[in-house]
Amino acid sequence: MADTGSVRAATPILIGAAVMLSVAMGVRQSLGLVMPPLTRDIAISVSEFTLALSVQNLAWGALQPLAGALVGRVGFRPVMLTGALLYCTGLLLLAAAHGLLAVMIGGGLLIGVALACTASAIAMAVASRAVPATARSLVLGFITGAGSLGALLSAPIGQTLSGAFGWRAEVLGFFVLALAMLPAAWTAGMVDKIVLPHQSADPTETSAKAALCSAMTTAPFLVMTGAYFVCGMQLLFITTHLPTYLAICGMDPMVAAEALGVIGCSNVLGSIFFGWAGGRWSKPALLGLIYTLRSLGLCAYFLAPPTELSTLVFAGVMGFLWLGVGPLIAGSIVEMFGLRWQAMIQGVAFMSHQLGSFLGALGGGLLFDALGSYDLAWRLIVAMGLTAGLVQLVFALARPWRPQARDALVSTIPGAIGPSPQHAGDRS
Repeated sequence: MADTGSVRAATPILIGAAVMLSVAMGVRQSLGLVMPPLTRDIAISVSEFTLALSVQNLAWGALQPLAGALVGRVGFRPVMLTGALLYCTGLLLLAAAHGLLAVMIGGGLLIGVALACTASAIAMAVASRAVPATARSLVLGFITGAGSLGALLSAPIGQTLSGAFGWRAEVLGFFVLALAMLPAAWTAGMVDKIVLPHQSADPTETSAKAALCSAMTTAPFLVMTGAYFVCGMQLLFITTHLPTYLAICGMDPMVAAEALGVIGCSNVLGSIFFGWAGGRWSKPALLGLIYTLRSLGLCAYFLAPPTELSTLVFAGVMGFLWLGVGPLIAGSIVEMFGLRWQAMIQGVAFMSHQLGSFLGALGGGLLFDALGSYDLAWRLIVAMGLTAGLVQLVFALARPWRPQARDALVSTIPGAIGPSPQHAGDRS
């Protein structure tokens, strides 16, 4: 009952985090729809546009650990509000772009910095702190699932505006959606009223440097981070290059928008399922299973010419296996290192993910410009994904770890019910 009361009291925080994450990720995933008309209109190449998206992902990844550490000093709310403002600014600059520089700064740098302050690592840290350990994995699954719904709005809205008024109207439509991040970030910032227990004698609980050193010498974390790198390559390759690939194959542009929407819808089911599963089975082993199945799905899709049906089925499978990694990564990090430095350590893992995203977006564009097709790109993506998935799976089963107790919470939110002393150390 105490856990139910705590989750109920934290509902506004969880809704705010979900809306913020949903808009941030939905608009980002839909930027690939802008690429074909934008590159034709302002005369830049596909590889130049994907370079801007790669800069976005590098900025996001490089600044994620810093944003996580900053949360520990100034709180979640200032960081998230700053990110929401930067996101809106970046979209306005992109909508007014007439050359590569504005695309690079608006769609690349500013949105990248904004994502470090508003997207998955911060939203997952907010949700982890807001609920008790026994409910955490499932709640993280729901937050990740709700956070994926943004693509259901942004992709079809953007494609409709682009078809009727051009790509600039599409980006302005994304800007209107991004305005919703401001009140969402403010509401999610109520999590700052939930304080962690008094610092223990364990130096990894009191020192950011010690926590970081502990993470970088923990083998399960390093393997998980390496596999997360390949995960980033696969996901951004799909979101960035699927619209162009379908256009080359003569498919209706709306199919790409529908596919991204299906990915977002399937994400909900996959995220909730893997959040539930992570509370019952090994989270690292489930991560390895996701990476392996996703790679097999990519291989099956690209082996044959795409049809509308095969594309939507592919999108459904990819969506189910897409953001299910979110609750598993976040839950694994809390189990290994506790809540106090979760945002920072998860930021380190996410930096690896974004380095992979950089290579997935830019490498796919470079190979396409050089060879005129995506054949070599998808073969490399599949091979690396299978390798990462199998290594993660084997390591997780061969060297499982036992979670340590260190994440009790003290809540100052009215109506919240804190953990009782005898359960203060429970872990997810």
